[in-house]
Amino acid sequence: MSTSINQHFTPWALLKFAFPSIVMMLFMSLYTIVDGVFISRFLGSNALSSLNIVFPVINVVIAIATMLGTGGNAVISKYLGEGRDRDARECLTQFVLLGLFVSLLLLVLTQVFLTPLCRLLGSTDILLTDCQAYLSVSLLFAPACMLQTMFQSYLVTAGKPALGLVLTVGAGILNAVLDYVLIVTFGLGIAGAALATGIGQSVPAAAGLCFFFFTKKTLRFTKLRLHIPELLQACCNGSSEMVTQLSNAIITFLFNIILLQLAGEAGVAAITILLYGQFAFNAFYLGFSIGISPIVGFQYGARNHRQLRSIYRTSFLFVTVSSLALTAAAILLSTPLVSVFTHEPETFQLADTGFRIFSVNFLFSGFNIASSGFFTALSNGKVSAIISFLRTCVFIVLALLTLPRFLDVTGAWLAIPVAELMTLLLSLYFHRIYFKRPGRKNYLLPAEP
Repeated sequence: MSTSINQHFTPWALLKFAFPSIVMMLFMSLYTIVDGVFISRFLGSNALSSLNIVFPVINVVIAIATMLGTGGNAVISKYLGEGRDRDARECLTQFVLLGLFVSLLLLVLTQVFLTPLCRLLGSTDILLTDCQAYLSVSLLFAPACMLQTMFQSYLVTAGKPALGLVLTVGAGILNAVLDYVLIVTFGLGIAGAALATGIGQSVPAAAGLCFFFFTKKTLRFTKLRLHIPELLQACCNGSSEMVTQLSNAIITFLFNIILLQLAGEAGVAAITILLYGQFAFNAFYLGFSIGISPIVGFQYGARNHRQLRSIYRTSFLFVTVSSLALTAAAILLSTPLVSVFTHEPETFQLADTGFRIFSVNFLFSGFNIASSGFFTALSNGKVSAIISFLRTCVFIVLALLTLPRFLDVTGAWLAIPVAELMTLLLSLYFHRIYFKRPGRKNYLLPAEP
């Protein structure tokens, strides 16, 4: 088999292979940030509020796509490692068709129930028109959003991470240009922002379809044959990444409610800036996990334990060192980073102080994200889901509901760092069982006879 994941990976080669996925995910994180900047500056705070109200629906599309992308990737790469190329192609075809079907179903349901859905999400009479405009246009591109997210993973497995990078960077630049053209030049309002994002997503979606239809590589589209057990396994493997996406909406809602009580509208604006920073930071490690996932899955399927041990050591050494460096940079650069978003005195003071405290979570979150992704690549969806669910939902909710009662606003800033530290302890426990302690559960050692 000629795919580039079937080779010996030195530490440098591993990082080089993962680099395009890291950049790709960083550009993906900029979609939301760029839209928010253009909407807030040219359309006002009500329009930005409308975007935030309806975004949970878009999060559902991304969550399902992420599940099928990362979870399906573990199945596909494992089959490639076992030399079962035909099964890998059939699973790829099945996952993509299922993603398209689900996205079309969500598109239809959203258009039919548009107004009651906006009301259910919390829209007021003042915001309803903008909510309807953004959501209706955005969901017209749900298939493009679904495919783009899935192809981020599948192109890496196909040995084309650079192609995925070029497509995502190009789509991000196109999105930013169209934001200005459609919002400012043509005056299309918030619908223009949704249209810009949808067109940007369509570029990598269409290109990915063309690649897998016409490529002569091992991994390509083929005649559909159902693989139900593999589909269930993919959903299980990718459930942790899906939970992460779905939890974002819940946590953002809780933060808004609590900060509104503690610091008013300035507090809500401040936490929005902090969460943007976290979104970009986590995208770095999610990209790294996506980048190494097919390599881990392939070597696991090929039972190459020596190479798997090398990949494990390199991966978590890189995560540890880079987390220290990025945390230090975030703390030292907190003031200029916050100033990109606001110069309003009260909001700036809250965000500047909060960012220094909040940034401590970057020490732990990279390791936690990489751990969850590593278990996903090893087709251990159970452990991956436990880490992800407790990290992104349970621990943060518990911290948010307790710390602000004793520490006021500082408690809110500390909620995510505390949750990430608790998750780190859990991750280390699973590392000890599956990577350190000898026995049949150890993925890095040959099975005992």
